[in-house]
Amino acid sequence: MAQNIYDNPHFFAAYSQLSRQIRGLDGAPEWHAIRAMLPTVSGKRVVDLGCGFGWAARWMREQGASSVLGLDLSENMISRAKADTNDREIEYRIADLETVELPKAAFDLAYSALAFHYIRDFNRLIRMIHQALAPGGELVFTIEHPIFMAAVHPHWIADEGGRKTWPVNRYSIEGERQTDWFAKGVIKYHRTIGTTLNTLIRSGFQLLAVEEFAPSPEQIAQTPELAEELERPMMLLVSARR
Repeated sequence: MAQNIYDNPHFFAAYSQLSRQIRGLDGAPEWHAIRAMLPTVSGKRVVDLGCGFGWAARWMREQGASSVLGLDLSENMISRAKADTNDREIEYRIADLETVELPKAAFDLAYSALAFHYIRDFNRLIRMIHQALAPGGELVFTIEHPIFMAAVHPHWIADEGGRKTWPVNRYSIEGERQTDWFAKGVIKYHRTIGTTLNTLIRSGFQLLAVEEFAPSPEQIAQTPELAEELERPMMLLVSARR
């Protein structure tokens, strides 16, 4: 079973104050890049893996998706998503992505935002998603960038010459990493970019696009702290087709 950190009261209270949870998709700097990778949603059956508060699920329906199934391990997340949603074509369920099984060819689009790096058995998950998609169905997901996850420090540091550096720790050694983010001992799983993409290919997916998110000058002007994201990639965005 995946670690259910989001039902930790202290963690959830702090997490709920993030801009992307207060403002929804507009509060996520990478959302414009994700939208560019998404296929036309109208008429599609969508599964949202790690749906959180349901922001993406509701957006998918606004774009014409025929149905959305939102899955999340956190009871807090699912309760909030249900409270904020009034749409009979959106269903939310508590589910562990480490073990969940979906029916074959039941969806046209699988979407996930910043959830897959919590999963130990990525191979199993991707194989399961592949069989759950109808032929021609697409998978679009974001994860913490492997370079970001393998960093020694949570922020850049200055070297002896005063230059910004981003020390990376054991990048080629994959597996469990622990970090302190709103709570101590948050467990994530580090995989190299090669492992991430090759898992998709070996499971039968055709890669469509791979993006390493960086904020635009306009975004930095509006939110200066985003300038740090130019020092190293924070998120990896991937789209693939069954």
